[in-house]
Amino acid sequence: MKETVYTKSAPEPIGPYSQAVKVGNMLFVSGQIPVDPKTGEVVKGDIKEQTRRVLENIKAILEAAGYGLSDVAMAFVFLSDMSLFGQFNEAYAEYFRDKPPARVTVQAARLPRDVLVEIAVIAVK
Repeated sequence: MKETVYTKSAPEPIGPYSQAVKVGNMLFVSGQIPVDPKTGEVVKGDIKEQTRRVLENIKAILEAAGYGLSDVAMAFVFLSDMSLFGQFNEAYAEYFRDKPPARVTVQAARLPRDVLVEIAVIAVK
């Protein structure tokens, strides 16, 4: 059984995809970029500010489905430039202090709306 998840506390999808899809005890959260759900605008600022906005968006989607950040088992991170990796890690660590999820981090040639970071996660209850 597949169930889609939607919350107004995260940005509207900008294409034909769901914010998240729940299958059994697993939640697959689509890639989130640093868009403020209230304004629909990309958050201006450095990689730390953009990472925090992305993780707040992910947190809102997780909570709408009855999950939390502690349920995240895998994260897929796309950076516009790997030179931002250290600063990204500092902001990311604020959200995943204990038992952080597995993670893949890659540099992407270009991200939607020319943002610095995009993150997708898989959570398990």
